[in-house]
Amino acid sequence: MQADIEALLAQGCHAAAAVTALTVQDTVNVSDFRVLDREWVLAQANAVLNDSPVAAVKLGMLGSLEMVDTVVELLEGHRHLPLVCDPVLRAGGGGRLGKDEVGYAMRERLLALATVATPNLPEARILAELPEGTADECAEKLLPYCEHLLITGGHGDEHEVHNRLYLRNGQSRTFICQRLPGSYHGSGCTLASTLAGRLALGQDLISAVQTALDYTWRTLRDAEQLGKGQFVPRRLPLDFCS
Repeated sequence: MQADIEALLAQGCHAAAAVTALTVQDTVNVSDFRVLDREWVLAQANAVLNDSPVAAVKLGMLGSLEMVDTVVELLEGHRHLPLVCDPVLRAGGGGRLGKDEVGYAMRERLLALATVATPNLPEARILAELPEGTADECAEKLLPYCEHLLITGGHGDEHEVHNRLYLRNGQSRTFICQRLPGSYHGSGCTLASTLAGRLALGQDLISAVQTALDYTWRTLRDAEQLGKGQFVPRRLPLDFCS
């Protein structure tokens, strides 16, 4: 959530959060989590939706089948809003953030409501039920469920990171960036929230993806190792943090 808020602030957006789960985590890994009661999540989200004009929605960790159903119920009444679905199923340190069945439920019930889904390749393999699938193979399996799909790379040993945007009309775009050393805590949240912010500001999808990828890469380039594990992206300029 901290990553989401910082990334949205950096785009000039206001983040109005509804928390679906609480985690026990540090820069090494996520060691435990607890999904909140659906009534609390509905109350949080409806308080925002009934008070302020919302320009886009970004989803992250849901953690349970009941929470998938809760979010679908909420979004059915707001289908006009751009929706970025980040299917958070694994922490950067490898910790599980829900059973694989949660991913399948997101695929079957939630992706149809999304403007774009942003899984990394390991998450795309879970969603597509293709344990060794390539990005292209996963996209072929997942595109019938969603409008657009951005599968992010960087999980292998390649010297360049290939991030692939697949459109339902059969077209695709590959965005290549330099691979950076180390591993990073919250890079997927940073990307998805930035993308949601750019869509909220009216940017078209392809240019919003490019802007979000460029911004995320810069936050990783400038990241700091604050703890004993992964590097933490610097999402805000130094003068913003002072």
